[in-house]
Amino acid sequence: MKNFDLNSTQLTDLAAESVTSRAAEDAALESHLVALKEQLANLGRNADANARADLQLQIARTLVGLERGAEAWNSGRPAFEVFIQARDWESAVDLCDVLFQTEQEGSLSALGQGIWLAVTLPIDPELSVTMLNHVVEDTPADSDGAAVAATTALFLVDVRAEGQQKDNLKFFAAQVLGNVARRHSQVETQEAFDLWMDRLELREPDKFLPRLRNVVDVLVQDDWWFDREALQAQLPVN
Repeated sequence: MKNFDLNSTQLTDLAAESVTSRAAEDAALESHLVALKEQLANLGRNADANARADLQLQIARTLVGLERGAEAWNSGRPAFEVFIQARDWESAVDLCDVLFQTEQEGSLSALGQGIWLAVTLPIDPELSVTMLNHVVEDTPADSDGAAVAATTALFLVDVRAEGQQKDNLKFFAAQVLGNVARRHSQVETQEAFDLWMDRLELREPDKFLPRLRNVVDVLVQDDWWFDREALQAQLPVN
């Protein structure tokens, strides 16, 4: 039988390959960053605000990839109001996702506001699932907030997604919810899962969605960047 243990030389080679790969990725990101900044500079002061905001978002995302969080925040944050004013909800949520990943002082607030927009507005359900999954990944194992976020993600997929996207997202969201149940209460069987869902009142949107609002309020505190009531008033159905 072959021995698959790696010796010190092989481990050193793997480490060197990893460093080389990372260096190549960083170089590609740096090159992309230069190109984006040139495009932004060439827009001029009288350029379309939406085009400028989109480039600021792209620059912020690239800087996150380079682990330059403070710069990413400073690049992306001004674009938020532009996206809101333009009713470009998906770009606003996408930006909140990027700002959360910058790991700056306001990052949790960005996550909360992105989740509020992603749940309230009819955007791409895949992006909504991404935002809610951050709560699942960043909360303690025994947190009810993770269960509420995972349940909401599955709910949004069910009501908003269609076709193959719905099948794929529903499979993913169901897996996430199952993992949350396992880590939260050591749930291993369907019977235990059903009891867990009932105990945490995760079957009816009228019960779990208000609890998600509590999670969002904890994330945002008093740092809201937009008027929620005014935005809801603009929607066809409030």
